[in-house]
Amino acid sequence: MNDLWAALGLVLVLEGALYALFPYAMINMLRKIPKMPVSSLRFMGFCSIAIGWMVVWWIRN
Repeated sequence: MNDLWAALGLVLVLEGALYALFPYAMINMLRKIPKMPVSSLRFMGFCSIAIGWMVVWWIRN
């Protein structure tokens, strides 16, 4: 359970860093997301899941 909280905390740190360091780029990106096709968003989501899964597997082994 501690690993889950650590992972969630790390997500918040990384996402917060993006907003703190690149606020205008994040605003522009958020404006573009509604215009993107759903299939592209879904593909990026699945890629993120796969990469995250591989990173966790690599770190744990």
